[in-house]
Amino acid sequence: MNVLSLCDGMSCGQIALERAGIKVNKYFASEIKDIAIKVTRDNYPNTIHIGSVTEVSYKDGILHTENGDFKTDIDIVIFGSPCQTFSIAMKTELRVGLENEEKSGLFLECYRVLKEVNPKYFLMENVARMKKDDEEFITKLMRVKPIRINSRLVSPQLRDRLYWTNIPDVTTPEDKGITLQSILTSGYTDREKARALLVSDSRPLTTKSKMIHRYSTGFTTLVWEEKNNDESVRYMNQVELERCQTVPEGYTKCLTRNEAANVLGDGWTVDVIAHIFKGIKNTEHLHQPD
Repeated sequence: MNVLSLCDGMSCGQIALERAGIKVNKYFASEIKDIAIKVTRDNYPNTIHIGSVTEVSYKDGILHTENGDFKTDIDIVIFGSPCQTFSIAMKTELRVGLENEEKSGLFLECYRVLKEVNPKYFLMENVARMKKDDEEFITKLMRVKPIRINSRLVSPQLRDRLYWTNIPDVTTPEDKGITLQSILTSGYTDREKARALLVSDSRPLTTKSKMIHRYSTGFTTLVWEEKNNDESVRYMNQVELERCQTVPEGYTKCLTRNEAANVLGDGWTVDVIAHIFKGIKNTEHLHQPD
């Protein structure tokens, strides 16, 4: 398949396609965050990086980008535009959804490219707890109803998301029962699941009292190396963060822990996406000749 990934991040889409058993011919990645591109290049050096989505267009079988033009068919377009303006976790005045064209611009750019390409398959992801008006507007544009999947079913992390896709037969995955405690490299937790990873995890507080206060309000995940000893409290390490997003262990090894937290917070839970992509493999298999 030829894949166009918009707002690609660290290419969780490539991991998911591989995990679903779908062979990629060309993978075009539109991304501008340096550390995310660094991770992709470290793991998938054949990725074709095409720059900002605002400079991407498709016409007459040619993909125009700021990094050159490519004559190619595109089989699937995937994207998860930045969710900060949709998320209930944001302050009310910042949670503007689609009301502010500047803030919602990347979603609209991704939608524009999707319409230009008109691929066989598409997948779009965003936060589940957005304004109902925004959800209905996106649904009207995408012409499919979203499926709601919480990553807690396949990972040790709470991550409630909506997925708009025309991939057939997408179902809710079975609960694997993975707990946060089971993926820790050491220490203890009093929670069944980690809170959803966020880019803000890359800017951790440093004093124990502030860490615990933020933990008590539900905006971070902490681990105790010694039970009932607040001096031993720590944040999740890089391996644990990777396990929460179900990316291969060591996938972000080219980054520091805080840099990894940044791109992982932006990313997809790979096993959810792979579960969705399996619908492609099943459908394409049915179309194979005997």
